Amino acid sequence: MLDTTATVLWLCLFAAVFAIPGLLYARRQQDKLEDFIVARNSQSSSATMLTLLATTMGTWILFGPAQAATWGGIGAITGYALGVLVPRLIMIPLGSRIRELMPEGHTLTEFVLGRYGRSMYGFVLVIMMFYLFISITAGLTAIAQMVALLAPVPLWVTATIVMGATLLYTLYGGLRVTIFTDRVQMLVILPFLLLLIMFGWQAAGGLAPAMAGLKEKAPHLLNPLDTTGLKSGLTFFIAVVLTGLFYQGTWQRVFAARDNKVIRNSFILSGVLSFPIIFIMGMFGLVFVGLGLPGDGSVALFSVLMPNMPLWFAIGLLPFGLALIMSSADSTISGISSMIVVDLRRLLPNISAHKLLGLSRWLICLVSLPILYVASQGFSVLYLFLLADLLCCAAAFPVFFGFYNARYQSYNAVISTAAGLAAGFWLFPAPGAEIKYLLESFLLATLVPVLVSGLLMLVPSRQPFDFSVLRQRIRSLEN
Repeated sequence: MLDTTATVLWLCLFAAVFAIPGLLYARRQQDKLEDFIVARNSQSSSATMLTLLATTMGTWILFGPAQAATWGGIGAITGYALGVLVPRLIMIPLGSRIRELMPEGHTLTEFVLGRYGRSMYGFVLVIMMFYLFISITAGLTAIAQMVALLAPVPLWVTATIVMGATLLYTLYGGLRVTIFTDRVQMLVILPFLLLLIMFGWQAAGGLAPAMAGLKEKAPHLLNPLDTTGLKSGLTFFIAVVLTGLFYQGTWQRVFAARDNKVIRNSFILSGVLSFPIIFIMGMFGLVFVGLGLPGDGSVALFSVLMPNMPLWFAIGLLPFGLALIMSSADSTISGISSMIVVDLRRLLPNISAHKLLGLSRWLICLVSLPILYVASQGFSVLYLFLLADLLCCAAAFPVFFGFYNARYQSYNAVISTAAGLAAGFWLFPAPGAEIKYLLESFLLATLVPVLVSGLLMLVPSRQPFDFSVLRQRIRSLEN
């Protein structure tokens, strides 16, 4: 549909449009290391709400919800959308609690290290880094494949342009600049999202033709009580909710919020707004099936739009897609950077803040190379996402129960997590195998730690944990 050379030039132009304001803002701010990592207590409700919404609106919304709808129907869409909403609500009490326990904190891993020790810390560090790696890789793969649908641009070219522009302003300005650019990107995302929905409605001829086709070809997709749909929806719900609690970008915004009232208002509003967006994007999958369109369900949205897509709208998809991926990728890069800086400060306590920041930047650039390689291959990272989901399910209760219960011991957290992993992996599909018992696998990984934790708490425990020590152990990076 579009010329290759022109598309690459458009990509470079739009990437620069998003990156340059961030660079100018970063140059004006000249933040210290603490501001670079968490921008502590600086963001209003509107700024926090917009950055949370931008972080949620990754390129995956163009592919994931619609594909889920093609085989899970209304149940899968509902579970997906609720899975995005509910973590925002859960983060309100968790965010307020961690700010109370660690007023100078930076990451969830800091809490785990101070609360449980090195064994549990190592596990949580691995799953959070693994999830961040998979998240950004999937986002780059999605934008590269979207551009390839519009023009024959090699995947590596798109991935390199996006990654390079995002690294440029994120590593220069840190979290505060990431939050600023999120607001700029939302000025593109929200209006174009409405435009996309309008075009989709016109392309489908309204809902009536699609609904008639579904009733004839796949009536089970319209049944909210269909067993397959309910099972799919519950699977998505558990996976997305518990994995979302381990996303470092969200924890950064908890510390960046001005106060607990800002956390409450912004997290509720961003969650409520995200629900209808995910639900509507999922409806494109139902339209795809109902109209009997050719192609794969993973590109259902584009199968609906492309036959009647005007040239200007196709070009407009480029800044829209870039805004989606850059708004989530910069948060992921910032999250990885914050975790690296915190760990380097602990390992190299005498290093200056300037050298610490420089070293972390070089490490991020090094990490970006394998990310670019994987994204340029066009691999499906679904299996790796499912693996990250399973790890998060096993760790969720042990990590967050320790936010409140002082009697919960370190050995209990480690044993319960290990038990959850063993139970979950028992039914977890092997690579390339049929995904048959995924829900059962997630349920075992989630619930077994609860059961084991309860049994171990019947054993006479040692001295309860003193939460006040977290304030002493976790200090500002400037100290």
